[in-house]
Amino acid sequence: MTKTQILNTTLALLTGLALALTALPGRADDAACGARSTVVARLASHFGETRRGIGLGQANRVVEVFASDATGSWTVAVTLPDGRMCLLATGQAWEDRMDDLAHLADAEA
Repeated sequence: MTKTQILNTTLALLTGLALALTALPGRADDAACGARSTVVARLASHFGETRRGIGLGQANRVVEVFASDATGSWTVAVTLPDGRMCLLATGQAWEDRMDDLAHLADAEA
């Protein structure tokens, strides 16, 4: 696998997680949502996070992954068509990985 294929696979997995969460019925929790520019600025200023990946989800929702090498924090967020960005998941110990994951397919066979 090339580095690009691995990054695409990782983004696809994270996008799948975000799609599963955004497909849930009901509206997004307003407590975890805000204007996209405000949320992005807070992720940068409070956690040092920058965008690492992006994809288009259901209903024209934009799914983004933000992370910081300095703090190790990460955030998965979705921007809704009305311009609000909502946080879906956050965590610690982020690593940019470029490992060849092909060996995992062999282990499961």
